[in-house]
Amino acid sequence: MSELSRVVVVLNPNSTGDGPSNARGLRDELDGVVDVELVETQHAGHAEDLARDAVRQDPGTLVVSASGDGGYHEVVNGVFDAGRGMAAVLPSGNANDHATAVQERPLGEAIRAVVGGEPVTRMDLLEVSGAGRRRVAHSYAGVGITPVAAAALNEHDLDAVKEAQLVVRAFWRYRPLTITHDGNDISIDSLVFANIDRMAKYAQLAEGSAPDDGRYETLLIPHRSKLRLVLDFTRVLRGAHPVRSRSEPYEFTTHTPMPLQLDGEVFHVDAGSSVTVRCLPRALRTVL
Repeated sequence: MSELSRVVVVLNPNSTGDGPSNARGLRDELDGVVDVELVETQHAGHAEDLARDAVRQDPGTLVVSASGDGGYHEVVNGVFDAGRGMAAVLPSGNANDHATAVQERPLGEAIRAVVGGEPVTRMDLLEVSGAGRRRVAHSYAGVGITPVAAAALNEHDLDAVKEAQLVVRAFWRYRPLTITHDGNDISIDSLVFANIDRMAKYAQLAEGSAPDDGRYETLLIPHRSKLRLVLDFTRVLRGAHPVRSRSEPYEFTTHTPMPLQLDGEVFHVDAGSSVTVRCLPRALRTVL
């Protein structure tokens, strides 16, 4: 008997991207295979509530986010918070890093296979807690210039020259951050925690990393100079910057307020906040 009893597709009706049309296409493709319901978000954060309510109503629900990585972030948190159900992404954004990294076949084909008896897949999640907040990330979390610059590139459809200009502006305005880790104060330009091997379409983090291995990768760029930062960022784009694979939690304390990016979504962390990042092995049930 299949673990999947129905599909709920969450979409933003005001999206200028492919989400609404992709959602309708998936519904038509699965007609006669499994019940599919389309639900529309009304405001920021609504996808998380819709996902949580859907799986609480029926634990066999697969909640599909017809969006990019940010929309999927909300759906994953709703499903995770409910402690049941499944989540998947129907890639409809600009970068679609998560889908590119993990999906080996079209989502409709994968859903058909699970309805036919194929088991669902379990994947790791990153848990980020601190400052009175607890979130999970399906792909990456980060502070500093790398997630900021990568997200800026992700938001624009530019040619190579304009992309370079955008990066230069972001780097020129950037100021280093200071954290305390293992009792040491560290001035950093970037700190990224990754569950997949890429970030925001351009940045290559760790070739060969797997989102179900019970580990995550950390990329740390200490502060040196503007020129060195640009060189380090180009190494990240080429996948040449060293990373460290770890299974143990990473704890740090912020010295100044700083933006924290989770799957492209931005959350602000106050100065003096203690933040812990850990891997939650096989915490998400999904369809690939």
